[in-house]
Amino acid sequence: MNTKEIYLTLEGKEELEKELKYLKRDKRKEVSARIKEAISLGDLSENSEYNEAKNEQAAVEKRISEIEELLNNMVLIESSGNIDIVSLGSKVVLKDVEYDETVEYTLVGSAEANPRKGRLSNESPVGRNVLGKTKGEIIEVQVPAGTITYKIVEIK
Repeated sequence: MNTKEIYLTLEGKEELEKELKYLKRDKRKEVSARIKEAISLGDLSENSEYNEAKNEQAAVEKRISEIEELLNNMVLIESSGNIDIVSLGSKVVLKDVEYDETVEYTLVGSAEANPRKGRLSNESPVGRNVLGKTKGEIIEVQVPAGTITYKIVEIK
């Protein structure tokens, strides 16, 4: 089976491990208790509490499986210490040339991307275009609304 490598920072890995531990240790027990409570109410065919608990159980088990898959296929992003070239794990400051606004992103794998928190996927249009570039370079990014031109101001 051909599995895709999942790039995670140490912080992202630790967050997933924490979530997995919570789901396995606490959430499973909570859902199981809800199922037992619903069963004690009798007729399962018209028992909405039972159906909701079973649906939640399925969602919890699915999420556990997803996290285990991510962790089994992960490649840990380790900072190379090279601030001359943008790579996974780099913090990069970009200046929108047209609007003269700057944004700062940390380049991460898609599993932990969250642009609102400044975590940009290496598979996103901006992430793909900035990888391997150096300070001062100009990049053009095709987005649905057109083309955005950025200048790489700083690599941390």
